[in-house]
Amino acid sequence: MPDFKMWIQALKIIPRISKEQWDTLDIVSRWLIATRSAVFVMTATSCAVGGLLAARSGLFSWSAFLVCLIGLVFAHAANNLLNDFTDHKRGIDKDNYFRSQYGPQPLEHGLLTQRQMFAYIAFSSAVAIVAGLYLIFAVGAGVLYLMLAGAFFALFYTWPLKYMGLGEPSVVLVWGPLMVGGTYFVVTGGHWSNGAVLVSLVYAMGPTTVLFGKHTDKLEADRQKGVKTLPVILGEKISRHTTIGLWIFQYLLLAGLVAGQILGWAFALVLLAVPKCVWAIKIYLHPRPTEPPAELPPNVWPLFLSAVAFVYNRLFGIIFLAALLLDVILKTQGVY
Repeated sequence: MPDFKMWIQALKIIPRISKEQWDTLDIVSRWLIATRSAVFVMTATSCAVGGLLAARSGLFSWSAFLVCLIGLVFAHAANNLLNDFTDHKRGIDKDNYFRSQYGPQPLEHGLLTQRQMFAYIAFSSAVAIVAGLYLIFAVGAGVLYLMLAGAFFALFYTWPLKYMGLGEPSVVLVWGPLMVGGTYFVVTGGHWSNGAVLVSLVYAMGPTTVLFGKHTDKLEADRQKGVKTLPVILGEKISRHTTIGLWIFQYLLLAGLVAGQILGWAFALVLLAVPKCVWAIKIYLHPRPTEPPAELPPNVWPLFLSAVAFVYNRLFGIIFLAALLLDVILKTQGVY
């Protein structure tokens, strides 16, 4: 029987479950948990930004948008599964490593056999590829290049990119120009926009700060395993301050886009996210605690900085989308 309650839970958080609980779940619940579907909201938001920018330009196709959304979400799912498989095979997630603490690692916790993991990866990849093939025929060969770029990051993010401090820059490119710009390209029927790419960087800073926070959370564990993420290279303090800088850059870039009339004054709505940004900055100004703070919700630790970044980015993303939707309405109605 479908466990709709678990579906919703898995889309909101990464549930911590035992093997006994896993064995009672339906296949959809298992897939949602194994793929860490709670983070799909960032991919869906990037796609929505690209779609709204296409609508703002007066070129929009619902069918292309929906197929693109499905393809991106399933590509993200396949990437998460590949990450866990690669880290398992390289021995990174052994011995109660950080990844195995904040949520179920399908292979390390014995939830899936290697063969079953391959099946999950194959299914997720197949859906993404079918969506991509449809868009190639519907839009043109340009989609193929976007797919190949996405495949490159999916296959090589975990190794070697993450191991040489290139994981964080990869996220900027993927959640920004590739996803937002790619969605714009697909939904408009093959048009590219440098303006859309600039707008994409505003949102891409959010997922990047979540990753920065996660890699700062597990900095010591990564250092011991020889995984040279950017926080391992920069150190804890500089990494925290870099994250703050990325948040500030979001607002400065957005202000520049409004001043340059690439976006309209509707984006003043984003100022509603400033109090939450200040909240996150105050936390990031202090060293990461060694024990879970009392105010931290249960079943979040050892995630801390990444959880703070995720909460802020989720709010910023919602307000950013609302501002973009209002901007589209005002522009199409000739208000500006």
